[in-house]
Amino acid sequence: MTIIGLDDTDSRVDGMCTTYLATQIGRKIEAAGHAVDNYRLVRLNPAVKHKTRGNAALAIETDCPVSKAASVAKPLIDRTAIDTDPRTSPGLVIAPVSSENVPPEVASFSRQAVREIHDIETAISLADTYGYDHYAWAGAGCTVAGRGRIGALAAIGAGAAFEEWTYEHISYREFDRCGTPRNIAYDSVFAAADSGYPTVWDTVDREENQAVCVPSAPGPILHGIRGDDPKACQRVAAQIDSERVDCATIFVTNQGTDAHLTSISAGSLTHGRGYLLSGVVESPPETKEGGHVFFHFATEESIEPQSLVCAAFEPTKRFRTHVRNLRVGDALTVCGEFTEGTLKLEKFAVRSLNQTAAVTPPCPDCDRRMKSAGRNAGYRCRKCGTTAPGKIETSVNRELETGWYEVPPCARRHIAKPLIRGGFDARTHPEK
Repeated sequence: MTIIGLDDTDSRVDGMCTTYLATQIGRKIEAAGHAVDNYRLVRLNPAVKHKTRGNAALAIETDCPVSKAASVAKPLIDRTAIDTDPRTSPGLVIAPVSSENVPPEVASFSRQAVREIHDIETAISLADTYGYDHYAWAGAGCTVAGRGRIGALAAIGAGAAFEEWTYEHISYREFDRCGTPRNIAYDSVFAAADSGYPTVWDTVDREENQAVCVPSAPGPILHGIRGDDPKACQRVAAQIDSERVDCATIFVTNQGTDAHLTSISAGSLTHGRGYLLSGVVESPPETKEGGHVFFHFATEESIEPQSLVCAAFEPTKRFRTHVRNLRVGDALTVCGEFTEGTLKLEKFAVRSLNQTAAVTPPCPDCDRRMKSAGRNAGYRCRKCGTTAPGKIETSVNRELETGWYEVPPCARRHIAKPLIRGGFDARTHPEK
């Protein structure tokens, strides 16, 4: 068996898509008389700054020999990969292995690529150690050729590195239509989404009236349908009325699995990593310019920093309402990317709510609210003259309930796990 890994052939500006290139390679391999067992789409660490878009790497498992696989893949990358973007740095790695016999060191590299940040030298050294063929390209002005070999090698080891997988059925438009508006009947997208939910998820965002499955980038993807069952994804895709679908591929993927999140009990949080942390809200949420919401969070873990800022940025839309409803003393589990002292929230679980508040006491005689009697002098009723030493505790109604809350589909990272998929340790409040 052979696994072909490739990455970093697209552009944030000029489009293209590595999934499309993988599909074309697979089609040519099949046309040459070889079998393709599966296509694997692996989302790597979403915090990597040099990523082109969604930081996806691709693997093709086939019975095609290594040398022949190279003769198919290399010319397609030459012709199709974006070569005008300085961020684009395509890489190809071809290994004579199957997912069942990937070396443990390569599987470990794959796990780390989803949760940490690798350098190209580590990837090249590991590929050379096991005799894997690898090839490098560079976009115009790119200073590092073949950086995509990091993702390509990670994609090769991913089948052995992870156990939880979902699916995405990607439909491609005719390639010469790339860059033109997509012709899609959006009513049919919402109807199809309803028919497949919840097995098929993140197809649309109903509150924002947005078809999440339809990309905005000028690439060859027409729509991508994600879910827990490949046949259900295929059925939903078939219900969408659109321009002609040129071809389609079902990918096995780690999307929607939270594979990027790690727990930590001691040590220091590292920039550019995803974490799951427990603690208590220690400052009232504050909405700042741009609509971003911030609060300070004291962690229970023995980590540095033990107090950090949590943020819900404007693109997370209605999720910010849940964050604004937090109060000092609420016990939470928070999930997100840690960057320069700030945790960018992807979801959080309310473990317990602070349901009391200190309020100015009422007068026991006239029931009017007392007024301050001066600094450190307590409170006094101006009508009756009665006094009280300080504020009293009273119960308050809360807009929040215990359980998990998440960003809406329109703001969800590809790798983040939607609540509707289940498997969480408390009740959930899924976004549709």
